[in-house]
Amino acid sequence: MPDSSTEQAQSVASFSPYAALRHLVRGQPPTVGPAASVRETLLLLERMRADAVVVLDEGSRMPLGIITLQDVVRRIAIEGGDLQAPIATVMTSGLITVPADGSAHQASVVMVRRGVRHLVLTEGDGSYFNLVSQADLYALPGAQNNDLVSSILAARDIHTLVCLAGQIRRFVARLVAERVSADALCHRLSSLNDLLTLQVIELVAGQFDLPYVHWCWLVFGSEGRLEQTLATDQDNGLIFAADSDAEAASLREAFLPFARAVNEALDACGFPLCKGNIMASNPQWCLSADEWRLAFSGWLESPQPEALLNSSIFFDLRALYGQESLTNDLRRWLLESASSYPIFMRAMVENTMNWQSPLNWWKGFRYDDDKDFPHTIDLKKHGTRPFVDAARIYALARQIPDTNTAERLRVSGEKTGMAAYELTGMIDAFHHIQRLRLEQQVNSRDATASNRVNPDDLHELDRLILKESLKQVQNLQKRLIREYMPT
Repeated sequence: MPDSSTEQAQSVASFSPYAALRHLVRGQPPTVGPAASVRETLLLLERMRADAVVVLDEGSRMPLGIITLQDVVRRIAIEGGDLQAPIATVMTSGLITVPADGSAHQASVVMVRRGVRHLVLTEGDGSYFNLVSQADLYALPGAQNNDLVSSILAARDIHTLVCLAGQIRRFVARLVAERVSADALCHRLSSLNDLLTLQVIELVAGQFDLPYVHWCWLVFGSEGRLEQTLATDQDNGLIFAADSDAEAASLREAFLPFARAVNEALDACGFPLCKGNIMASNPQWCLSADEWRLAFSGWLESPQPEALLNSSIFFDLRALYGQESLTNDLRRWLLESASSYPIFMRAMVENTMNWQSPLNWWKGFRYDDDKDFPHTIDLKKHGTRPFVDAARIYALARQIPDTNTAERLRVSGEKTGMAAYELTGMIDAFHHIQRLRLEQQVNSRDATASNRVNPDDLHELDRLILKESLKQVQNLQKRLIREYMPT
């Protein structure tokens, strides 16, 4: 029987939009074989008080289709279907599936974009795991902005999406002014930005004769972690399937013009081109699956400063558009490989220890003496970054597939039996600093100061909570030292 701290931690996880779907769904919906009659299926739905049934291949448990009560009304009552007919004749095939280890965020975006209320969850081999419905997800991207979501999905040109990107920023600014929580803000912003980016990719892809191979658009950094703020540039790449180096080179040349067009369209929508050129239009980040593994292996084997910098961006990878299995396989390989390189893991810990606390020894604020912005603290460099770095280390060390910082900390804490109050305090501290960053970005007139705050400008409660939040960084780093740098 789990102790109370475990139950509390699980309760926290169950409402996270970034938690794995397999931990959110409750119970098992009814399933039937393809030969079951429509009448038998209806009786099963009635007996189990369910609104959907999944049709499975009885041997392999591969999902073949789905039938909902709404489908039954239309196809049987209205269209005059035969109640004795096999359910396979009236089910909806061509299922939309998502991995059971995907996030609630991912499922909600897919549901809104595809206009469905149910998604079939599958294991890594494609077999059936469970069914997720809108009722299982506590919030959808369009829960309070249906008109904006509908407009994004209806957009048929980049100019329209450019206008809608501005509306997204104004919508989020209103939420900031209403002091909506940071996790809800980031979830809403990431969901809308995902929908807009998906639409950009789809519109641009229609203008190119792309190769007939499996490929996937990747996002890294804050976008990969679902932690985008209002001041964020592009970090993306492209992965594709290739059987040889020669084929990879040929496919890369075919994909690069498309990738460049997507990057330029996103730039027009307000996502600036990456100053470090970490974009899919850079041949260095438009790679085959084998080439991505080779790049990651090089960083793991030689943890030089550039490798550590790259890992802080690329190891937060997430699939956005295309064949997601390419990305999932790459992430799975990375998680299985990283823990085999203890020198690399130690180097990552040492790197995050370079953080200088903005608190002095008597717990007053200490400033970094920036000549352009004196008496301020960089809330990204000195606030959220150490949480992000520590969570990434835990994810690699403990093979946690999540990319979101709060979810990585949550899962890691549960795995190690951390007390629920400590875990909640750590995550709340991260979210508080994120909210202050978003408020500063909305209110700042100078883009170069978008992550900086003068503590004297905060009201007393926010100033006090900021101090306590920065203390949580110190506690987190002490944990890292105990685990990875024992004396």
